[in-house]
Amino acid sequence: MSEATVQGTVHLIEETKAFGQKGFRKRLVVLEQDKGRFINYIPLEFVHEGCDTVDELSVGDEVEVSYRLSGRRWQRDANSEVKFFLNAEATDFKILQKTSQGDAGPPEYSESEAPADADEEVPF
Repeated sequence: MSEATVQGTVHLIEETKAFGQKGFRKRLVVLEQDKGRFINYIPLEFVHEGCDTVDELSVGDEVEVSYRLSGRRWQRDANSEVKFFLNAEATDFKILQKTSQGDAGPPEYSESEAPADADEEVPF
């Protein structure tokens, strides 16, 4: 399967989160695309060592990100509803235009500032 790319402005960079005993790590970066009539927000997940490369990014940077799609099926038990999840896993990025030091972009958010309605039973 070939990888795709997407371009946009870095809107949000979350802190790296670790899961499980084996130390699986992921870090969310959200790109913003102004489509004229609406703004498109694209969440991309960096995993494992890719989490560390995100330190090179700043909110407001123009970037091109390579990604691959990853789909999962999840069911709590045999009698519950089956749910399907789609993730865009970032594999690499290229900074097209770096934010100058004087530019003020949206703030970076930490894990403690996540939305209160986040579903904590989702397995990822």
